[in-house]
Amino acid sequence: MLCLSRCSVEIIATRSSSHALVSSPFLSLLPVTHSSVVVGALGFFNLGRMGRARGRRVVCSDSNAGSDPFTPTVQSAAKIKFLGPKMSFCPSCGGPIEQQIPEGEHELRAVCTLCHRIHYQNPKMVVGCLVEHDNKVLLCRRSIQPSYGLWTLPAGYMELGESAAEGAARETWEEAQAKVEVVAHFAHLDIPVIGQSYIIFRARLKEPSFSPGAESLECALFALDEIPFDSIAFSSISVALKMVWAALWLAYRHLLFGMIYCT
Repeated sequence: MLCLSRCSVEIIATRSSSHALVSSPFLSLLPVTHSSVVVGALGFFNLGRMGRARGRRVVCSDSNAGSDPFTPTVQSAAKIKFLGPKMSFCPSCGGPIEQQIPEGEHELRAVCTLCHRIHYQNPKMVVGCLVEHDNKVLLCRRSIQPSYGLWTLPAGYMELGESAAEGAARETWEEAQAKVEVVAHFAHLDIPVIGQSYIIFRARLKEPSFSPGAESLECALFALDEIPFDSIAFSSISVALKMVWAALWLAYRHLLFGMIYCT
């Protein structure tokens, strides 16, 4: 995972019939001081009859330190250039790699100049859990780089041979020593500029026990108005936590999609 100092995110709400929950204990936590956030959430989603979300898109800025979580701005829909590392040598024969457009394709690919094998580079999948307990969310303070000492949701790269939900539960155990039951999808965030895609699940503790794992200095439960947004490790996690307010207003009946852009 890469830490982006500033980003904007385009949010879409989509009705999901599998999200049968119509209320949440978090709803009682919405403070009057966050009325602007509630108004912002209403502005995001034009709910028609039968509660169906209509795909109105907006962009919100994430500047971490105490800013309003939902501030609409304008964002270009142009394709984003990937800024991540590019392959230099062929993993099959060791030959030099060149970026070429193979015959019949339309995108640049990593092509070996010796064996002519095409190597497709695909986005990395990051999975994690928004763990709810006693009207609070579970966060972990990182003991490794990047973002040593900052707070995050328990999340990490998905492993081969596991489902997204299994990976999210595994990461939660590894980072917070917490056994969780995955309840439903919460949000899907794409970061094309670094080739990452985040799937965050809502989850609950199977038993009220957690402690720091090998990658965490400490773990703690935070009320929504106590989340240390000025000390969150990754912009993607900061955005996901701020999306909770909109999700609460929609009573978790919608899956939130977002695309994060660096600025």
